[in-house]
Amino acid sequence: MLQLTINTLALGAAYALVAMGFVLILNATNAVNFAHGALVMLGSYIAFTIGSLLPVVGLLLLPLLLIAAAIVGLLLYFIAYLPLKDKPVTSVFISTISAGVIFENAVLLIYGPEPRITPPVIGTSAFKIGDTVISEQSLAVIAAAAVLIVGQQLLFTRTRLGKQLRAAAQDPDIAAACGMNVGLMVALTFAIAAALAAAAGMFLSATYYASPTDGANYTMKAYIAVTIGGWGSIPGAVIGALLVALFEVVIPSLPALFPALMQAVPHAADLFTMTASTIALFIAFLIVLLFRPQGLFGETIKRRA
Repeated sequence: MLQLTINTLALGAAYALVAMGFVLILNATNAVNFAHGALVMLGSYIAFTIGSLLPVVGLLLLPLLLIAAAIVGLLLYFIAYLPLKDKPVTSVFISTISAGVIFENAVLLIYGPEPRITPPVIGTSAFKIGDTVISEQSLAVIAAAAVLIVGQQLLFTRTRLGKQLRAAAQDPDIAAACGMNVGLMVALTFAIAAALAAAAGMFLSATYYASPTDGANYTMKAYIAVTIGGWGSIPGAVIGALLVALFEVVIPSLPALFPALMQAVPHAADLFTMTASTIALFIAFLIVLLFRPQGLFGETIKRRA
């Protein structure tokens, strides 16, 4: 059970970084960034490239990865959002979808379709606590993601820049009237969101590999996490991401957790797979949409996270 909990937390922590970046851009632009999953995938390949040049553990590569991803986020802002910010929101949807396709095909052209793995975050060894085998990698992902999550929250709640970022997202007209450069704040939000997405990409691909077509999958998972947690709520996005990870880790593990029950029901183990976990996740997603469309932690008023 301890191993299952740690695996869930590690996957959920990485998904939380993805969902947080998704929410930041949503709050800043009132538009969904459909290229966000591609940024996660791109982060994996940037980490792989840097790791090929600097053969060290991922934790030491992380600062370079965050800087490189922030530059990509700024590029996305200037190309896919800024020229269309005064257009109907569907224009931004289409432009970010197009940007995501460009990113994915560029990676496919450069690296080919073969899956890649990034350097381990800190190591690949494991240790035992009783009968439980604990992966060093999982603990490192949890710790590194927690530092980034707490750092992002401190930035937005305890610093002048963070308060300006939040003000620009909550009411850009009033923020501009107060002398803030709203365009710069939105651009910085794109950079921060891309950095968080890229960090998640490195954490995920160090364990699960990466391929150029992963972007759409990560975008969908971020969308589900944000919707379940509460549209526009950063704490809700983190909780939603953990719930997504819970479905993905626990359901395929049920045959190992309850072997006697699985043996009592013929072919029961065949029902508890990643495919089954995906079906269960989407059923839960639909139930939330039906009975609580504002999300589990959604606000009754449109106050930004």
